Amino acid sequence: MRKNNTVKLMAIFLAFGFPLLLVHPALAADGNVAQVETFIRSVIKLVVGLAGLIATGFFVVGGITYITSSGNPEKLDSAKRTLFYSAIGLAITIGAFVLSSIITDLATSAFGS
Repeated sequence: MRKNNTVKLMAIFLAFGFPLLLVHPALAADGNVAQVETFIRSVIKLVVGLAGLIATGFFVVGGITYITSSGNPEKLDSAKRTLFYSAIGLAITIGAFVLSSIITDLATSAFGS
């Protein structure tokens, strides 16, 4: 069983990690850094928005499951776990958004725009 896991890890590395070792670094040109910053901010906002939408969907599903559990302990526990994990996911997403905004502001003030 242990050898099978090692083979799986090697396959994952060869499929995903090894090609990253073969690429050449892209050197930055004398371009407009503000455009890159704007693009990255818009991508982060999009990802946070999608994560919020997904978390809201899981809140709705967990709430409906909680309401319709009819005292069934398995359904009740499943609904509680769904609500708990969606709250954790939303908190992590909001924390990542706040942290990326802070880092972007600090980098902008340190390196200029």
